[in-house]
Amino acid sequence: MSSPQASRATPAPDPATGGKVREWFASVRSRSRRLAAPLSAEDAQLQSMPDASPAKWHLAHTTWFFARFVLDDADAIPDGWDVLFNSYYVGAGDRHPRARRGVLSRPTLAEVLAWREDIDARVLRMLDAACVDQARLETLVLGVHHEQQHQELLLTDIKHALWCNPLAPAYRHDLPRAEPVVSAVDAGPAWLACDEAIVEIGAPRWPDAGADFAYDNETPRHRALLAAHAIARRPVDNAAYAAFVADGGYRSPTLWLSDGWDLVQREGWQRPLYWHEDGEREFTLAGWQPRDPRAPVCHLSHYEADAFARWAGARLPTEIEWEAAAASCTLDGNFADDEAPLHPHAARTASHDGAPQGMFGDTWEWTSSAYGAYPGFRPLAGTLGEYNGKFMSGQLVLRGGSCATPRGHVRASYRNFFPPHARWQFSGLRLAKDFD
Repeated sequence: MSSPQASRATPAPDPATGGKVREWFASVRSRSRRLAAPLSAEDAQLQSMPDASPAKWHLAHTTWFFARFVLDDADAIPDGWDVLFNSYYVGAGDRHPRARRGVLSRPTLAEVLAWREDIDARVLRMLDAACVDQARLETLVLGVHHEQQHQELLLTDIKHALWCNPLAPAYRHDLPRAEPVVSAVDAGPAWLACDEAIVEIGAPRWPDAGADFAYDNETPRHRALLAAHAIARRPVDNAAYAAFVADGGYRSPTLWLSDGWDLVQREGWQRPLYWHEDGEREFTLAGWQPRDPRAPVCHLSHYEADAFARWAGARLPTEIEWEAAAASCTLDGNFADDEAPLHPHAARTASHDGAPQGMFGDTWEWTSSAYGAYPGFRPLAGTLGEYNGKFMSGQLVLRGGSCATPRGHVRASYRNFFPPHARWQFSGLRLAKDFD
C-alpha cells in the first residue's frame, strides 16, 4: 500500500501578524494524514516498546493539542478522550499510562481521523473569522511545530514496530533509493580547527518582537566560551562504524561509560539497531536494503556514539561547539520532504569551502552536553510550560535534524534531547577533539 509523496512543507509564517497561518496549518495537518496513509488500522495500533507510541495515538494527540489549547472548548473533545490523548501535561489533568497506549483499540483509527477533520474545520473557521487573539495565535503556531515533531516520531515509531515483525514489512515500497556514492571522498580537510572565542548561541525569546519561532529551551540567546578545538568535517559513516564493530568495539569495556557497558551486556548489543547480522544490510522504512558504507551511521545510542569516539581517539562535540560550527552552514540537507528516501545518504557533492558537511538532515548528532537550562531560561507560562523544561534531567542534547525531520523544522539553535540509551531515532555522531 502506498501513499502520495508529501509536498514540500509550507514555511512557517510570522506569528506577529498571522501571515499565512491558515495555509501553513492546513499543509502540516494534511502531511500527517499522508504519512499515515500507508498504514492499516492494525499497523496504526502497534506499540512495540514503552518509548514508542502507536501512529493512531500520534494522530490523536496532536489533534488533542489543538482542541485543548487552541480551541479551548470542552465540547471539541469526546468524552474520555481528554485522558487518553494527553501526553505529559499534568496541568491538563489525568493521563493514560504511556507504556499502555497500544492497548487502546477504541477509539478506532477511523474515529480518530474523523475527529482530526472536525478539529481542523473548527480551527480553520476560527482563523477565517479573524477573531483570534495574539495569545491563541501563538499557541496555534506552537501546536503546528508540535505536530511536526510528532510527524518524525510517527516515522521512527512505525519503523521500530515493523522491524519487530519477523516478516520485516516495508512502510512503503515506493520510497526512492539513495544510491551509494562511490566517489564521495571530499578533498577538504578531515578536521576543521576553531580557536578559542566568545560566541553567541541560542535564540531570542519567542514571541518577543522580531524573534523567529524557537522553543523555550533554545532561549535566551547568550554568550558562551568556546574552547580551542577541532570538529570533524563530516559525520561518522557506516564504513567507519563497521570498523569499530569488527575491532571488537562492543566487547571492549574500557571504551564504554559504566551504564552503557551494563546495557550492552544486559541487552546483548553487538551492532547498531537495524543492522543485519549478515553485515551487509540494514532495515529501513523501505524494508531490508544494502547498507551504503558512505552514508552516515544512524540509530546509535549516546553510549554507542561515545564509545566509538573513544575508540577513534576523539570525543563528542559539546553543543556549543556544534552550534558554532553550524552557524556557518546553509540550513539544507536530506529531510523528509519531496521524493525523500526517509533514510540517510552520503553527500552527493564534495565541498571545498572549509565548512562542515551534513550538519542538517540525515541524522541527529549526539553531543556530550547534558540537556539543561540556559542562563536566564524561562519556560512558557501555564500548562504549556511543561513542554520542555520539566525534562531537563537525565537527557543528552542532539542537534541538526534527520532524514525523518520535516524541512524547515530545525535551525542551528534547535535542541533535541533523549536519554542516553535511546537508539530508535535517526541518531548518529560527528567527532571533535581537543588541541594537543
